[in-house]
Amino acid sequence: MIVPSPATVRQAGGLVALEGVALVGMAVAEVVLYFRGSGSIAGFNGLGTALWFAVMGSAVLAAAWALWTGRRWGRGLAVFAQLLLLPVAYYMAVGSGQWSLGIPVAVVAAATLVLLFSRSALEWLSYDPASADNSGPETR
Repeated sequence: MIVPSPATVRQAGGLVALEGVALVGMAVAEVVLYFRGSGSIAGFNGLGTALWFAVMGSAVLAAAWALWTGRRWGRGLAVFAQLLLLPVAYYMAVGSGQWSLGIPVAVVAAATLVLLFSRSALEWLSYDPASADNSGPETR
């Protein structure tokens, strides 16, 4: 049984979807640059990097869809993605000096984690449809 997700989970799903779209967009950009002969954005093998971005973007988009439609398995993927993004944002800001990129990534990842660990999200996650069924005999 799919329990409708609360607004906080759908909002987190929207943020996760934006991250997935960004990853897929990076994959497309890598492929275009590869075929133009311009090199890679990341400085590595263009097609391999594009494949990595496409696979990760697809997984993140699947998590976003799951959160939006009330499937609880998407939360684990989304939390994992945010926990991976936080050190990436730190490296972007502090390690590479690209504060204008690192700060927004960190803010989005932190906001998504706050939404996914909100009270309503945790209640939704812990809801057990079997315990809501009152048709059985009284066991007290």
